[in-house]
Amino acid sequence: MRRVLLILIAGVIVIAAAWRLATLTGTAEIALGDYAFEAPVSVLAVGLVLAFLLVHLLLRLIAGTISLPRRLRAWSGRRDRLAGDLAVTRALVALAAGEADAARREAARARARLGDTPQTLLLAAEAGRLAGMTGESESALRQLAERPDAAFLGLRGLLRDAMLRQDWAEAARLAAAAERAHPGATWLKAERAQLAIRTGAWADALALAPPDAPRAVLATAAAQAADTPDAALRLAKTAFEADPALAPAAIAYARRLRETGRDSRAQDVLRKAWAAAPQPDLAAAYLAPVAQELARMQAAERLAAANPGHPESSLLLAQTALEAGLLGEARRHAEAARAAGLADRRIFTLLADIEEADRGGTEAGRAAQRDALRAAAAAPPAPGWQCAACGTPQSEWMPVCPHCGVAGQIRWGTAAATARLAG
Repeated sequence: MRRVLLILIAGVIVIAAAWRLATLTGTAEIALGDYAFEAPVSVLAVGLVLAFLLVHLLLRLIAGTISLPRRLRAWSGRRDRLAGDLAVTRALVALAAGEADAARREAARARARLGDTPQTLLLAAEAGRLAGMTGESESALRQLAERPDAAFLGLRGLLRDAMLRQDWAEAARLAAAAERAHPGATWLKAERAQLAIRTGAWADALALAPPDAPRAVLATAAAQAADTPDAALRLAKTAFEADPALAPAAIAYARRLRETGRDSRAQDVLRKAWAAAPQPDLAAAYLAPVAQELARMQAAERLAAANPGHPESSLLLAQTALEAGLLGEARRHAEAARAAGLADRRIFTLLADIEEADRGGTEAGRAAQRDALRAAAAAPPAPGWQCAACGTPQSEWMPVCPHCGVAGQIRWGTAAATARLAG
């Protein structure tokens, strides 16, 4: 309604103006040199209006002619953009459908229409990867990585490829570059933590580890690889405080304390670890400074007092008593270990050694020794280090299983016990 009203008002104004021009009286004269032109005012006014319109149309025509190339380019750009957007959509559909050839074809068409934008380069990289064209994919990703506005996209793709190739050094370099391009990315932090473990950069692995990571394991490994004594001591302390039951952490901390002359504190650490989880390496570290047999026996009693009644404590006392020649004590502690539930080969081998030392020259002693050795052959094997993730035995503790690559799963125990812990 408003539009109709405006048209009516404009029409009235035009009619009124025309009527006014038609009713003008008088004449006007225009002189140009020797020529003169005389006409009624109304005719002259109409002529001026027509001249204005003619000039206006001429100027519009000239402007249109000048702007024609630009307008043609804009039209061509709109057409390419529409065609490129369509090609992008088709490439995405082909990628989702797993159609490698179609994806590559449409990605190439999108690049031809839209140029090398982040979207088209990423499409080309994914299409090349799907088709198995690694060189083509890598080229597109490197172009992406060189763009300030899309470097993270390219670096992430290159990082993924490097990890698939297990090129851990290159992957670590790419991860550091990706962190500079897009600091604080959650996904990248997790990848960098895994790469730090893969490359043995334990301090970085500890710094990047999530809350549920085996921090004691990582800190122990970092302490073992530390460049300076102060850093090693600090990291070993962190590991021990995170998990006093981890024997390698306690041993690493005790070793660093002894290097600084704090032997008493080192022994306290080992006793605390023994109280949490007795383990033969702890006993070996605790008794290492003691050479004389009776003194070792006394040291073993102090260590066993941290966890009295435990089978490992009784076994340790039996072993050190045998070394000191205290055969009665050795037999008593060995029987206590058996009564506490120790039934692997170590206890029967120890009983055979006690029989040999005590009654080896008698027929009864030799018979008892044979019985103990037969029991040892039939008994379960001694506990050891093995991976709770894949079950592979290890000769020593390591922060990462070399067989399956899982961190923090090398544990002390029998195969059955380790399997229960993993479950």
